[in-house]
Amino acid sequence: MTIAVLGGTGREGSGLALRLGLAGFPVLIGSRSSERARETAEELRGRLGLGIDATVFTGKENTEAARVADLIFLAAPFEHAAELLRACRPVFQNGSTLVDVTVPLAFRAGEVQVMELAEGSGSAHLARYLPEGTALVAAFKTIPAQLLADLDKDLNCDVFVCGDSPQAKHQVMDVASRIAGLRPVDAGLLREAHTLEHMSALAIGLNRRYKVKTARFRVVGL
Repeated sequence: MTIAVLGGTGREGSGLALRLGLAGFPVLIGSRSSERARETAEELRGRLGLGIDATVFTGKENTEAARVADLIFLAAPFEHAAELLRACRPVFQNGSTLVDVTVPLAFRAGEVQVMELAEGSGSAHLARYLPEGTALVAAFKTIPAQLLADLDKDLNCDVFVCGDSPQAKHQVMDVASRIAGLRPVDAGLLREAHTLEHMSALAIGLNRRYKVKTARFRVVGL
């Protein structure tokens, strides 16, 4: 399986790529700049230490990464996500899966809020930019970027996964289960992305209120 992280040079994308690489997955780092993508891939190989297989991280321009990937993580900022998907739409493989990691947040009067979108969630909004035959799954929305990037810290949390394609959702949950410290939880249909996005805003608020940076969620009793 070929995994790509579009927007893989940002905090969220590079942290997610690190965890995927550490779990043994080869990862294509996507960026608007192929040069920046290659630089980040080299930097991430250095983060994992000497002796790491040079093919674990490869840097490519976003559309080139999307062209060859079976599983694609969308980790660009939400405000740039639609434009990125429009550019990649012609090259998505039929039967590929897109994992939407983005959260449509707005900061007003010192408070973080989820944007009000006609479709009900950021993931549902972005779904219209995908070609037929590409499954959309929402996941990793509630895990702090700073925690993903800090390999000295155990993730120790649940990753909530929702989507309308059972096969695509199972694929993402299987990948997530191989990342140390994560437990995948089936959160239902794609409409539940709305809830996950509000949970992300809640975690950011908790971080600010309690002066921490790694608040996340685990469901007790499962």
